[in-house]
Amino acid sequence: MTILSQYPISMNPYRLLFFLTVLNLLNITDRQLIASFANYIVPELELTGWQFGLLTSLAFIFFYSIMGLFMGALADRVNRTKLIAFGVVLWSIFTMASGAAKGFITLALPRMFIGVGESILTPTSMSLLGDAFPPKRMGFASGFYYLGVPLGVAISLLLVGFVADIKSPVFLEGLLGETIGWRGCFYMLGIVGVFLGLCMLLFKDKKRIEIQNSTNSQEEKLSFAEVMTILVNALKKSPALTLTISGGVFYHIILGAAAFEQIWLVEERGFDRSVIAQISGIIAVFAGLAGVLFGGLVSDWWLEKTNQGRPIFLFWLSLILLPIGIIYRFVEPTTVIFWVGVVVGYFQLGCFYGPTFSTVQELVPEKIRATIVAFYILCINLIGLTIGSLGAGILIDLTKGTLAEPYTWSLLIFSFIGSLAIPCYYIAGRRYARDKANLETAI
Repeated sequence: MTILSQYPISMNPYRLLFFLTVLNLLNITDRQLIASFANYIVPELELTGWQFGLLTSLAFIFFYSIMGLFMGALADRVNRTKLIAFGVVLWSIFTMASGAAKGFITLALPRMFIGVGESILTPTSMSLLGDAFPPKRMGFASGFYYLGVPLGVAISLLLVGFVADIKSPVFLEGLLGETIGWRGCFYMLGIVGVFLGLCMLLFKDKKRIEIQNSTNSQEEKLSFAEVMTILVNALKKSPALTLTISGGVFYHIILGAAAFEQIWLVEERGFDRSVIAQISGIIAVFAGLAGVLFGGLVSDWWLEKTNQGRPIFLFWLSLILLPIGIIYRFVEPTTVIFWVGVVVGYFQLGCFYGPTFSTVQELVPEKIRATIVAFYILCINLIGLTIGSLGAGILIDLTKGTLAEPYTWSLLIFSFIGSLAIPCYYIAGRRYARDKANLETAI
């Protein structure tokens, strides 16, 4: 009897998918809140460009990425729903601590522990979803889960635009000030997170048995060293896997630099900080949602019809949209092309995650699914986001006073560097079918 006939798709996997997506939405909202509140936090805490870049990159990402690799291996060995619950509660407690920050150090320290907590969610969630959905539906499942990215970004911006300037309740004015502000939003997110983390305990972890022999022997438990050995061998033998990961790294260089997007819109394009946060948040909701659905469904269709691999889909998408992402940096904000560029940015963000996360899982043995997701997250965050965010911050500091628009040129330079993802996706897509066949033969 096949695996899929033993565990047919029912409403239960979709309930799991929905709740994990809600947790990912909270995860991204929490992570993005510093960048969305940049025009509030930077002046209040008197942060330099490199300090803000560090807060949005290495202070969080180092612990998030390194711990994620261990958490991915751990997720392949322990109760995954309990592990997720622990992670959500942990990061939520330190989110509340972030709201009490008085300077760079007191904001950086909680970010480290938030990174540890959030490192648990995605590797473990991808492992759960990989057991709940058949391979041909993983593009959809991964894409739906990653609705949390554009919607999380959107919610963080909407909090800035609609909540930050609301008058604080009288009994909280001593804590928050006259308005709720960025501190109040951090406190609220932390409270919501603790509640949702405890709700995760209501789900049960039912691992799929890969092979059920006549003796019904227990699933083999691999040591961390054995898991790492399988991972290294998979990377060596599959150019499609390594190039898909490389493409994700280059794309995240652009996303890292985008931490300065809201400051750019205010400082060099003349928008009011609350108004542009509202507009950006609304655009992110609709464009991001459209991108997730388009990326997940069309990449699944592309794989089925062409057998070229989802990275080829990303190659064409990135190649077509690249000129718009460059041109809109230089046009007036009253023009159509400017707003098309803003929409395209959020749309492309939504398209990215479903195809890439499903691809990296398809090119490794099932027993290291969570580990490869964790390794991929390590690479795109520790390398891609750090180079983009910290690098852009340093470049902005160096060019202030010498360039008329330091934010514009910094964002443009890192967009060109990130465009190296395009050839990576092309070659990965061309190699996909061969490497997938080699994996199946080896298994």
